[in-house]
Amino acid sequence: MSRTYLDHNATTPLRVEARAAMVAAMDVVGNPSSVHAEGRSAKMLVERARAQVAELVGCKPQQVIFTSSATEAAALAVAQKDRHGGVFTALPTEHDCLGVWSERDLVAGQEVGLVAISAANSETGLMADDTRVVGSGAGYSTVCDITQMAGKLPVIYGDVTPSYAILSAHKFGGPKGVGALINFTADDPAPMLRGGGQEMNRRSGTENVIGIAGFGAAAEAAGADVAAGKWEEVAYFRNILEKTIAAASKQTIFVGKESVRLPNTSCMLTPGWKGETQVMQMDLAGFAVSAGSACSSGKVKASKVLLAMGYDEAEAASAIRVSLGLGTTENDVLRFADAWAAKFEKHQKRAA
Repeated sequence: MSRTYLDHNATTPLRVEARAAMVAAMDVVGNPSSVHAEGRSAKMLVERARAQVAELVGCKPQQVIFTSSATEAAALAVAQKDRHGGVFTALPTEHDCLGVWSERDLVAGQEVGLVAISAANSETGLMADDTRVVGSGAGYSTVCDITQMAGKLPVIYGDVTPSYAILSAHKFGGPKGVGALINFTADDPAPMLRGGGQEMNRRSGTENVIGIAGFGAAAEAAGADVAAGKWEEVAYFRNILEKTIAAASKQTIFVGKESVRLPNTSCMLTPGWKGETQVMQMDLAGFAVSAGSACSSGKVKASKVLLAMGYDEAEAASAIRVSLGLGTTENDVLRFADAWAAKFEKHQKRAA
């Protein structure tokens, strides 16, 4: 059975540019902290990637701090909370890598300190109406998760940048296991990992040169695709998918359909049909989709994001996320819609 991958918000296939950069980096023997020629060669790869990532996200190269993941980058940002009022708060719709650190709910009129606000939600694809990265404001500083935005849309800031931004390479065709914290503040973040003083004393540990090289190459290629408008066709295919599913199921809700969303994401809620059941049935039919964020260690349960948006427990447990990629075709989404409709019809007969 041929398989169709429709879970690009979880992770993306490795880009050919990233693979080539990683293979080339495997032959670079030096440690980037060494001062000899071999070490300098490795250091050049790291710095080239730093510039490539900076270009993608619209910052200065020296503001890019390489980490092992966006999750580590989030923890490093949160560790700076004492510089921003001493309290960290995350919106209830935030990814767990930030939400797990939240110390209290946001309350109107209460001082916030450091707050996490994503540029785009990974489960629903919902974004701010102006599609800009949310910046810091009077009395609060922001950590912005741009993981889903970067590589799909231009990363655009308002008059004020956030204090920090986080992203991960594997969301736009880079390798797994490498991410970055973007530090927009005037001060270097206090490191969590201490030792050799790598990353300009901001994150110790020998850099993952191979992964970082792939990160940079993927960032450059992803930026070129965004500039070329390639995601507009993906949005067109996503809309075909939703129209076809809607014709088969009048009760399915497309979360945020009338709002600004990522071009590739559809969160489909079908009351009474558990999301985990849909995921398993579509998997057996040859399609990879998810029931929420795949970065939460394989958990399949009612979406906290949908609960926070006002859906009840049963509704929030009945959603799946279909996320397309640049390689997704119209035929892919039509075949998925047909397979889903056939499974839905069987579900209705069993429920009758």
